[in-house]
Amino acid sequence: MNETFKDYLISRDLAQNTIRSYCTTVDQFHKAYQQLSRQNLRDFKMFLIETYKPQTVNLKIRAMNCYLESLHKEKWKLAAVKVQQKPFLENVISEADYLYFKNRLKSSGELYWYFVVRFMAATGARVSELVQIKAEHVKIGYLDLYSKGGKLRRIYIPASLRRETLDWLKSQGKQSGFIFVNKYGEQITTRGIAGQLKRFALLYGVSPEVVYPHSFRHRFAKSFLERYNDLPMLADLMGHESIETTRIYLRKTSTEQRAIVDKIVDW
Repeated sequence: MNETFKDYLISRDLAQNTIRSYCTTVDQFHKAYQQLSRQNLRDFKMFLIETYKPQTVNLKIRAMNCYLESLHKEKWKLAAVKVQQKPFLENVISEADYLYFKNRLKSSGELYWYFVVRFMAATGARVSELVQIKAEHVKIGYLDLYSKGGKLRRIYIPASLRRETLDWLKSQGKQSGFIFVNKYGEQITTRGIAGQLKRFALLYGVSPEVVYPHSFRHRFAKSFLERYNDLPMLADLMGHESIETTRIYLRKTSTEQRAIVDKIVDW
């Protein structure tokens, strides 16, 4: 059954991480329940709510709903749980910490990791997209990606980053292929990137809570809006399906909120 579902997911051109996640959830359901029924689906949803955070619950519900679609049982789909959105952004690296962090990487000779951080913060790329960037993309200044619905997203590589990267690649004797590879010449894993960034955060005295791949994507969005207040354009650059998703970047971080309150509230 799982192999059939896996083939269905592959036919929908889903990412490998998504396929793995969805199959794991379906396996989890079948280990707990002998048969697929509406009551068992409701019970499984209650188990998820009691066990996981709302975001994880909704991810697993999407997996089960996709599974139901593959079986032509759309009427059995589960409703997502409501996620209470916080009125502020959490754990986003500040511009000052970002500048310090990338400059320390560069001055320490960690150019590979300097460019990892630079690319995420200067392009808004997800870490899964970062590892797909090739020298050829740097030369032309952009990377085109297509979503499962066939929608095009173009990730632009700014001119200053492009020039600096080409100089680095030239010094490495690299003219083509993926630019972020491991010692075996294979694409580095997203987990490997996250772990290494945490190590450098501790080494340089930056809070590890704000040094993770998606934090630099958040930094791109915040810095873009601060310099060019065009929310629809940012939504396109971020690859968001809805502009409502992008609106979170209009919010201040909790640290920024506190600083403003401390400064202006004198009554």
